[in-house]
Amino acid sequence: MTLHWVPATGRADLLADPVAFAVPGVEGAEVTEIDPDLADTAAFCERYGVRLDESANCVVVAAKRGGETRYAACMVLATMRVDVNGVVRRHLDARKASFAPMADAVELTGMEYGGITPLGLPGDWPVLVDVHVAEHPRVVIGSGLRRSKLAVPGAALAGLKGAEVLSLTT
Repeated sequence: MTLHWVPATGRADLLADPVAFAVPGVEGAEVTEIDPDLADTAAFCERYGVRLDESANCVVVAAKRGGETRYAACMVLATMRVDVNGVVRRHLDARKASFAPMADAVELTGMEYGGITPLGLPGDWPVLVDVHVAEHPRVVIGSGLRRSKLAVPGAALAGLKGAEVLSLTT
């Protein structure tokens, strides 16, 4: 099955509300409709012929220190793993960092699990973009919904408000 990419600004129906609000500020953002049962990265890539190194995952991290929990989003290529307990924990100056519970991630972002994306996240969240994502000409990411995907230049993710580019893997 082939993907039909269209400008994301023209298909707000394929975007979660916070993403639809944010996408006009993202140069070159395109969206495509997919089977929601294939939203998980491996299944999506296999079914639609997208390479894993063309797809990036958004991982929501809960960082804790002194009884306070702060959240951040980490963007890494699907071929890589985020070093949550090392690089991310130290960067966020946290005593403990872990993947945020699914229910918290969904509630706090206003997006569906499996579709969470850095576009439209709460304004006080840091967006940590791995250098490999930032340098990529075009990555496929979530749209906030399981039934679609966005494609954006890596530089657009690196340019988001609150974004920091660093090496997130070990």
